[in-house]
Amino acid sequence: MTTDHWTTIRSLVTWLDQQNGRDQQEITLRLLKLTEESGEVAQAWIGTTGQNPRKGTTHSVEDVADELCDVIVTAAVALASLVDDPAGHLNTKLRRIAGRPRTP
Repeated sequence: MTTDHWTTIRSLVTWLDQQNGRDQQEITLRLLKLTEESGEVAQAWIGTTGQNPRKGTTHSVEDVADELCDVIVTAAVALASLVDDPAGHLNTKLRRIAGRPRTP
């Protein structure tokens, strides 16, 4: 995420804090929101594949991509609600992941 992305994420966190506060219950709900968004990804993918014969094809790959973006934003909001430097934390994690050995 670029600095501009984190500016947007911080503004979302500020808005949520103003609306709901940021106590332990609110943090819990922000974390649980990830489960909801992940379920929407699954629902969209099932709809893309037409796996449910009763419903048929109900979603597109673009719908799945949109839902994945919702997961990313929701995770970033949760992260920014927990740590003072979410961008730094994410960068450190990505460096660790990039440094892991890969096997073919």
